[in-house]
Amino acid sequence: MSSEVPATPAGPDPGPAHGDGAGRFLRGAARVLAAAGLAVDAYLHAHLAEQYDAVSADISQGTLFRIEAGMAALAALLVLVWRRWPSDLFAWSVATGGVALLLIYRYVDIGAWGPFPNMYEPVWFGEKRATVVAQAVAMVATVYLLLFRPPSRTHDGHPH
Repeated sequence: MSSEVPATPAGPDPGPAHGDGAGRFLRGAARVLAAAGLAVDAYLHAHLAEQYDAVSADISQGTLFRIEAGMAALAALLVLVWRRWPSDLFAWSVATGGVALLLIYRYVDIGAWGPFPNMYEPVWFGEKRATVVAQAVAMVATVYLLLFRPPSRTHDGHPH
């Protein structure tokens, strides 16, 4: 009779949030929350862009809003359809960068720099509040997706 101990995967215990039904549900919910937050971010930036076209240096704030809208829309799509860490990292970067810039330009007057206009706006209004909440939801959801990865599988479908 052998007293062989079953092999365990290297690294930390993945816990229940990885491979079981509850883990799949949590990851799916996080993906939906991230995509929803990014979609709201995309909509609000696209909706507000025209109002900020007059705030300009070499590039207008309206153009920057359109770029943010496009990146947020792409991130929302990727986090739903390409369920890999690069898309989750991209989505986290868009959401986190959006929150950071919104808060910086809300509280700090850094002036114009390089090709970017002075975007200091020391007020809160409905769309700005909705944007920061949507970006924060997406940021938290993508942190979950990045921290709690499912175990990788071999070609025969078994975990590594």
